[in-house]
Amino acid sequence: MLQFYYNTAPNPMKVALFLEESGLPYEAIPLDTRKGEQFQPDYVAINPNSKAPSIVDDGKPVFDSNAILLYLAEKTGQFLPAPEHAAETLSWLMFIATGIGPYSGQCVHFRHFAPPGNDYGVKRYVFEAERHWGILNDRLAGRDWIVGDSYSIVDMAAWGWERAAAFVLGQEKFDSLTNVKRHFAAINARPAADRAAAIKDRHAFKTEMDEEAKRFMFRHTAT
Repeated sequence: MLQFYYNTAPNPMKVALFLEESGLPYEAIPLDTRKGEQFQPDYVAINPNSKAPSIVDDGKPVFDSNAILLYLAEKTGQFLPAPEHAAETLSWLMFIATGIGPYSGQCVHFRHFAPPGNDYGVKRYVFEAERHWGILNDRLAGRDWIVGDSYSIVDMAAWGWERAAAFVLGQEKFDSLTNVKRHFAAINARPAADRAAAIKDRHAFKTEMDEEAKRFMFRHTAT
């Protein structure tokens, strides 16, 4: 059975959604990054980048959320856009992987966790997060799904971050992204989205961002 190393951050949730949509049997294995479990040697052997998520399928590790989505879609033959949309699929999947995700993550860090006095960093990452979300909002104008005319792994990749968009951008800014909000609601209406969201109830994760958690989450500050 496939092993799925996860927590409830945006990137693991993309994979949880695919697993629930596809019906693939899997074992959910919690990875509590605020306790430093991502740095345990057994996990580093699976994911040398020490992040969630990862899967192990038939003894083969796969890491990075969008790589996992592409791997599982190709393995199962499910939720890949039609072949004529292959270029768009890769482009938008990588746009989420290299744009939406990283800039949203840095926006959260500088707005909510960085020490005072980082006005330049805050301004840069808020601007870039808003810019990338605006591109996605424009893409969704007049269309239900990001690529082609069917729901796909690209939409799942966006959904993982859409779940956090109000925290990233602020509720008012998120509310202004009407096409993104419509897309988010359409996915949330799917039964698999409820099942994916319920994965949070399977295991308890540390919620406190205390000094121990900061040492593991923000290692550059460790002394």
